[in-house]
Amino acid sequence: MTRIVLALLFCLASLAPAAAELRIKASSGGNVLDYIDLFSRVRQSGDRVVIDGPCLSACTLVLSTIPRNRICVTRQAVLGFHAPRLVDRETGRSYAARDVTRAVIDSYPPEIRAWIRKHGGLRRRLILLRGRELARFYRRCA
Repeated sequence: MTRIVLALLFCLASLAPAAAELRIKASSGGNVLDYIDLFSRVRQSGDRVVIDGPCLSACTLVLSTIPRNRICVTRQAVLGFHAPRLVDRETGRSYAARDVTRAVIDSYPPEIRAWIRKHGGLRRRLILLRGRELARFYRRCA
């Protein structure tokens, strides 16, 4: 939870009031609901999102929440996808979450879903979308 709070604080601190943007420099992910809440607030604000480094795991829900025309990527941008896991708070053990995985994949834009399927689908292993391949889906930041 501390990692999520730090990631959220980092993201919020990255908001540039004059530019009205959220800049993602490094996010390893975390609690899906925290990210959905953050990105929903950014969506309502009208701010754009600049992906300027790793945006992994739950961070990729930015693609599900923010309109494509308000997202841009830099050359450092990397999106990392994997299947969500449920964690038992008492034992700390994690479990596959098939229904959640299905909901997450369905939330992505169709071309991202197709890219994920082409690369083996959402599994435990992280798959990375970056560089020219990423620039095919999202515009480069000016």
